[in-house]
Amino acid sequence: MTAPTHITVRVPLRIRRRPGRKTVVTPVVDGLPAHTTTRADPTLLKALARAFWYQRMLDSGKYTTIAEMAAGENLDRGYLGRLLHLTLLAPDIVEAIVQGRQAEGVTLPRLMEALTPVWSAQGITLDARD
Repeated sequence: MTAPTHITVRVPLRIRRRPGRKTVVTPVVDGLPAHTTTRADPTLLKALARAFWYQRMLDSGKYTTIAEMAAGENLDRGYLGRLLHLTLLAPDIVEAIVQGRQAEGVTLPRLMEALTPVWSAQGITLDARD
């Protein structure tokens, strides 16, 4: 008698279609951690990641000016400048965005407005506009 050459594993799951992405939902099984959802705004997360990426390129010397980087990355110079302002956000605001705990009114257009570089005043400004 020979050993089987393959095995079939069946995993019950559903695919939920949500705007812009698909989510796999698996059943809760004893002994395995339950799936935790996050309210993190993907648009804000992408913008933060890009802002810190572009800042790293400036810091490393790959580009010397924002205008040079905008031309090299094929971006609008004004947009890139506003995006780089996200690197000046207070650490607690960045952490809240990453964890999905940001206030309701904290959106990308609002964060790209001219905010003060003083961290303690940023929270007050964002809370006052909610």
